[in-house]
Amino acid sequence: MKITDSNVIRFHLRVIHGITIKSCERKKERLFMGGTKIFGVPLENLQRRYIPEFGLVPCFLVDACSFLLERAGTVGLFRKPGSLPRIKTLRAKLNRGEGCLSTALPYDVASLIKQFCRELPEPLFPSELHAALLKAQALPAPQDRTSAIQLLSCLLPARNSSCLHYLFNFLSQVSQRCAENLMTSSNLAVVFAPCLLPPPNKAEMSEARLELRVLALCTFIENPQSFGIYPVKPV
Repeated sequence: MKITDSNVIRFHLRVIHGITIKSCERKKERLFMGGTKIFGVPLENLQRRYIPEFGLVPCFLVDACSFLLERAGTVGLFRKPGSLPRIKTLRAKLNRGEGCLSTALPYDVASLIKQFCRELPEPLFPSELHAALLKAQALPAPQDRTSAIQLLSCLLPARNSSCLHYLFNFLSQVSQRCAENLMTSSNLAVVFAPCLLPPPNKAEMSEARLELRVLALCTFIENPQSFGIYPVKPV
């Protein structure tokens, strides 16, 4: 069930879960997306591709994830780093618009995906939502945690939501092959927490706060079909 009125979502978060959140600043989507540069570029300026079910997703992310899906059994995928010299070369080629992923190595492409997420000018999860996500994850009842986190995912700008939904769906498929790659949903969440929910200061880098970040991402990786969908019964 999709609910587009953010005021309704905030009302439920406040009344049912005791979570108050400020409005996320929503920039206008640009109809024209030019240039070939990929890293460190705002989402609205990237070349994107329409993917049914997800919406407009950055072309690089689609190509990189599609490449890795065929190699999802690679042991330690996303945990083991790629080669820095090779990654540097790949970045330069990608930023020039050259197609080079087909001959790359899985660890290098996985590292590029993490760099892409980490180097966005604004995190895929806007900073306005970080505290609310952690508060939601700290709720005592499991069904309250799930409901609150699902509600928060409905507040994301469309460009962020499409990108994250696609990414979580991909990571879910990677985790389903954990018997081969040894990357469970929890392992993947640990790897992606600094990329998607970067702590704003040292006080937020405590073990307890990191664990909440990981658990929140685990929820999305394990249930990508619920991302951005208003829960039928938010209580």
